[in-house]
Amino acid sequence: MIDATGVLEGEGCVAEKSWRQLNPEAMARAFAVNTIGPALIMKHFLQMLPSAGKCVFATLSARVGSISDNRLGGWYSYRASKAALNQIVRTAAIELHRTRPEALCVAIHPGTVATRLSARFAKSGLDVQSPETAAARILKVLDALSPESSGRFFDQHGQPIPW
Repeated sequence: MIDATGVLEGEGCVAEKSWRQLNPEAMARAFAVNTIGPALIMKHFLQMLPSAGKCVFATLSARVGSISDNRLGGWYSYRASKAALNQIVRTAAIELHRTRPEALCVAIHPGTVATRLSARFAKSGLDVQSPETAAARILKVLDALSPESSGRFFDQHGQPIPW
């Protein structure tokens, strides 16, 4: 199962460049879509994963949600909501392992994909991929993961991303 929800701008959200732009309503919207929505999907669907055999729940996160990989700042609401999502993935993976030791719960960064979410931010020189390429890469990564990978964060090439 793959959760592919997320919002950066629009729908009441903004990509803040400074703390001066922080807005509680915009932050709440980012958390509602990027964190709370996936958490509720986990709440209802992780229990439906098979109790034996490899199965995967993956949610799309973002490299900018990595606290240790933050070198540029900005995008407060998006970064924080994705960092919170990563913590929920890690925590849910621990609980999932108790009843489904072969199941995986992971966060995956799809890279920059040619979608409405990234259109305004896709700079020249950036590896912007089609949704089809991104999906194929994600499926390849998920297929290669072992149960020991549960609770971790990966990029579209299967490389771990630090929290």
